[in-house]
Amino acid sequence: MTDRTIFEPQTPGEILRTFSVMHELRPLLVAATYVETVQRVMKTGYRLLALAEGAELLAVAGFRVSESLSFGQFLYVDDLVTKESARSSGAGAALLARLRQIARDAGCRELHLDSGVQRFAAHRFYLRERMDITCHHFREVL
Repeated sequence: MTDRTIFEPQTPGEILRTFSVMHELRPLLVAATYVETVQRVMKTGYRLLALAEGAELLAVAGFRVSESLSFGQFLYVDDLVTKESARSSGAGAALLARLRQIARDAGCRELHLDSGVQRFAAHRFYLRERMDITCHHFREVL
């Protein structure tokens, strides 16, 4: 097995490299506007984290550090996806461990994420990682 590397994509080329993995989770994203979209969201505090094994990108996470009255300072994971062919390889767990460390280093008290109700395999992973289901998330399309 080749060494695994976790890094924060920041240049347009590095960001574009994450598209195919992120697209598995977010199929409405379009390659032609992906870099521009990510860069725009980065201006609001969004950051990317990626895990590569050699030249192959295995997993990507999008996250932000935030603060609220209900949670204090916390790290919110917007996106966490391991490419289908690399699932159950430890890539997602490695990214989640790094996210936990980033949260601690930033003084966060908690790590949060939402997961679609249909993502049963992801739920098994989060529960195995000792995360708790603490609320229901509601939305309204306007």
